[in-house]
Amino acid sequence: MPAALPLVLLIEDEPHMRRFVTATLRAHDYHVVEAGTARDGLAQAAGRNPDLILLDLGLPDADGLEVTRAIRRSATTPIIVLSARGREHDKVSALDLGADDYLIKPFGVPELLARMRVALRRAAVPAGAPPQSCFELGGLRVDLVRRQVVRAGQEIHLTRTEYKLLATLVRHAGQVVTHRQLLHEVWGANYVEHTHYLRVYMAQLRHKLEDDPTRPRMLATEPGVGYRLRDEPS
Repeated sequence: MPAALPLVLLIEDEPHMRRFVTATLRAHDYHVVEAGTARDGLAQAAGRNPDLILLDLGLPDADGLEVTRAIRRSATTPIIVLSARGREHDKVSALDLGADDYLIKPFGVPELLARMRVALRRAAVPAGAPPQSCFELGGLRVDLVRRQVVRAGQEIHLTRTEYKLLATLVRHAGQVVTHRQLLHEVWGANYVEHTHYLRVYMAQLRHKLEDDPTRPRMLATEPGVGYRLRDEPS
C-alpha cells in the first residue's frame, strides 16, 4: 500500500466494528492499523505516529477519555471519538480533553469520511500559519479581513455580536465548537453558562444566512454540545 496514503489508527474493541470501519476506510484510500485495547492503542499511537485516530470510549482496559488525555500529553494527532454513548456529558468531556470531533454509533459512512477530511485538513495547516481569511460555501462568503458577509451576491448586515459568533465558527469551520467555547470567545469568561444567548443569536444568524432557518444546512446544532459551521455541502 503506498506510503502516501493517510495512516488511521482505529482503537476499537468490537471485532465486527473494526472490520466494518477498516474495510470502509481502505476502500476510500486510507491505510488502517487496528488496536483492540487502550494499552495497545497507546502503544500504536506512540510507535506508528498516525495521521488520525478513531477512538472508541468503551474499551475493556480503560476509558477512552483517559486515552484521549494520555495522547494529548505528547501529541496533537487529530482524534475522532466513535462511541455508543450519546450522553451530552461524554461528548463535552471528550472535546474538552482534546478530541477533535465526536460521532455517535451507528453513524453513516459519508458523515465519518467528511469528519475525517475536516480533521486531516486542519492538521495539515503548519503551526503558526495565519488562519484562513475567507470562507465560502454555496452562496455564502465570509471575508474575515474585510469583515464582510455575502449571501447569494448580496451583502448581509450583521450586528457586532452576530458577526463575532459567525467569525468564531468560521475559524473552526467543519468542527464542533462547544457552547462554553463560543460563549467565552464571543461574550467573555463571565458568560460561559449563559447558553440562552447562543440560542437567540444562532436563530438570528440562521434567519439571515439559511435558505430555510427551520432546517439549517450550514449552521448545524450538535445537541447538548455546541454548533458546527459545515465546510462541505450537506
